[in-house]
Amino acid sequence: MERKSTSGTIRNKERSKEKFMEAVGEILTKEGYLGLKVNTIAATAGVDKKMIYNYFGGTDQLIDTYVTSQDFWSNVKEDSVEINDGGREFSKKSLTAQFDYVSQNKSLQNILLWGLAEKRSSLQHIAGERERNGEQLLTQITDPYFAENATQYRAIMAILISGIYYLNLYKDGNCDTFCGIDLTKETGLDTIKKAIEKLIDLVYDDQNKKSQILKK
Repeated sequence: MERKSTSGTIRNKERSKEKFMEAVGEILTKEGYLGLKVNTIAATAGVDKKMIYNYFGGTDQLIDTYVTSQDFWSNVKEDSVEINDGGREFSKKSLTAQFDYVSQNKSLQNILLWGLAEKRSSLQHIAGERERNGEQLLTQITDPYFAENATQYRAIMAILISGIYYLNLYKDGNCDTFCGIDLTKETGLDTIKKAIEKLIDLVYDDQNKKSQILKK
């Protein structure tokens, strides 16, 4: 009987934690980060606000846990990636997947806006974690392939990733189109993703040509 009671308590705790996480996401989606107040989170979750402190240590820690769970690059691990082409296909798949992920995740869009609007230690920590994961991927995958041109490739990736963020934030702002491409339609989004793949192919093809010249 005691074992069943303990198991039930654990399940209840995990379900309550899930409700709090879901509540943070719902509030971020509907109201943005300004709506993240302890009473609002508890009311949305339907769980006593005291449990936030019991389960997470406080509201900030709960929000930090949610934000980390939503960051795309913080959840990409090098040991889960199979590479045999210098990272070409990985780069294309990861950036187009990131584009879709940001496009479909309103709460993440509001987190990105939050990061631009104010300094917050948790957001700085997550940005640092994103950089550390990215550094590992770049060091292990693309740097060896691009060799002396590795920094240039990093700069190209920085432009592409920042463009992915901006275009997805832009489409919910003052205009639906960018350079005549309708970002609210699937055809427009597919056009952007194909352009990302094309740019990556061009960079890899250019590096391949340079490598062939050096071998001659």
